[in-house]
Amino acid sequence: MAVYARYPVTLSHGQGAEVWDIQGKHYWDFLAGIGVNALGYHHERVVKALNQAVSLTHTSNLFWHQPGIDLSNKMAEITHGYWSLWANSGTEANEAGIKLMRRYGKTVGRSAILSLSGGFHGRTMGSLSATFVPAYQDPFTPLVPEFYEVEAGNLSALEEALDRFKPCGLIVEAIQGEGGVIPLPPGYLSAAAKLAQDAGTLLMVDEVQTGMGRTGDWFGFQHEGIKPDIITVAKGIGAGISIGGMLAKKEVARYFQPGDHGTTFGGNPLAATVALEVLDWLQSEGLEHVRQMAPKMEAKLVALQDAFPEIVSGYRGRGLMWGLVVKVPAKTLVLDALDNGLILNAPKPDVIRMLPPLIIDDRALDAFFEIMTQVFSSYITSQREGA
Repeated sequence: MAVYARYPVTLSHGQGAEVWDIQGKHYWDFLAGIGVNALGYHHERVVKALNQAVSLTHTSNLFWHQPGIDLSNKMAEITHGYWSLWANSGTEANEAGIKLMRRYGKTVGRSAILSLSGGFHGRTMGSLSATFVPAYQDPFTPLVPEFYEVEAGNLSALEEALDRFKPCGLIVEAIQGEGGVIPLPPGYLSAAAKLAQDAGTLLMVDEVQTGMGRTGDWFGFQHEGIKPDIITVAKGIGAGISIGGMLAKKEVARYFQPGDHGTTFGGNPLAATVALEVLDWLQSEGLEHVRQMAPKMEAKLVALQDAFPEIVSGYRGRGLMWGLVVKVPAKTLVLDALDNGLILNAPKPDVIRMLPPLIIDDRALDAFFEIMTQVFSSYITSQREGA
């Protein structure tokens, strides 16, 4: 069905941060399947995990399996005790979190859920109801009732909404990726967490895009020193294999009872085996690698802004998640970059998003800078010639 506006490229195979199409053309991938291919392509650890898993790919959740047990134990170690529920995607993880908040709400007589303007939480009906973007919501109304929008970054608006709606839950992203790579203002998350706690409202942080090393920490909220009631993860934790997870403090997770939620394929042995390998890589070397590469990536963006002030007005992000704010149509630049062998995307008309594989090196960054320089220079030349 025609639900995707695909690029006119058919990819064939990849290695590291590089991919090739069926015509043999080479590309540097600075989008990583929209933040999914954390270890790039054909990484030896992912290949090893897939080979290990072929003898037991699926059991259903009627049975225990060791990869699932190990994955949940590893996540409990990383989060200092959170319980986990595994699904197949980010939107499914968010649906599970929404249901857990509503399940809690049943015990305290609350049902409203708040989420922030500019946020994106998925396209299934519950997560879509928390995504206040008219282009996404309007074709599918009526949506799930009692979801309310709060202006992102505005603590007074949040305090007012908490008092007015008495919600069971609040959903936020540390950095709004689909919204244009917009970090929440410093101090907002910690203040919002305190307000929610005082109001008896569960705080759920959607870490689908920002989690699992993307920002240089396990989670994007860590720099604010908070402990959300619920955390959702997906994308990079599977390194290309479909998996999502909803993590919750033990005292919150206990609101779910057998039969309250489930998914046939969620946390299957194959996905769990790969996710374990990703977590091990992050713990042993990946987080440190992202921290080393992040300032180098930022330096490239600074250099582009300095060299092309007529195109670049700024940049924002953290770790290996960046948005380049431009003064000209971002989509035009993204398509020009694609023609020149660099994969990016434009979540907003004035923003170019970069979510490279976490394994990128200096060679990849140099190629990124060279191609962007060529794209910007060509754009300026074409505008002058057309004037």
